Amino acid sequence: MNKREVTRFTREEIASKVKELGKQITKDYEGKELVAIGLLRGSFVFLADLVREIDRPIVVDFLTTSSYENSEISSGTVNIISDIRENIEGKDVLLVDDIMDSGNTLKNVREYILTKKPNSVKTCVMLDKPCRREVDIVPDYFGYEIEDWFIVGYGLNYGDKYRNIPYIFSYED
Repeated sequence: MNKREVTRFTREEIASKVKELGKQITKDYEGKELVAIGLLRGSFVFLADLVREIDRPIVVDFLTTSSYENSEISSGTVNIISDIRENIEGKDVLLVDDIMDSGNTLKNVREYILTKKPNSVKTCVMLDKPCRREVDIVPDYFGYEIEDWFIVGYGLNYGDKYRNIPYIFSYED
């Protein structure tokens, strides 16, 4: 069985969408002390592009989680592998991830971050896949809503590969 690559979002489309998100976040966080927390490893490409489009002072930190291992389907269990270093008490937090699929990761991470007493916590994902949602959570900001595709590229991996591809694609039979 041969699969062919289908480009879902080009490098140019992604850049335009990230710029749009950056403008909205800049406006929404005017006068606030913003901390963007990227969920590693999937968010690193999106987060790097996004923070360069946010026109205000911003602190960047990372939280390493794991729920997929090397599978195409989330295990449903979210493990925090390494914690943030920043003290976020009283600050406004933006959790950034590559995709919201089942919602388990961001819901669990959001609940965990709330124990650190931030002023607010919002979520931002490049891709939202609501058809796979298992928990009651909706991203505050998202680039694109997608169908039930297994997508790769722009930080999204298959196994441990393809994060460096500058566009987003899926495979079709």
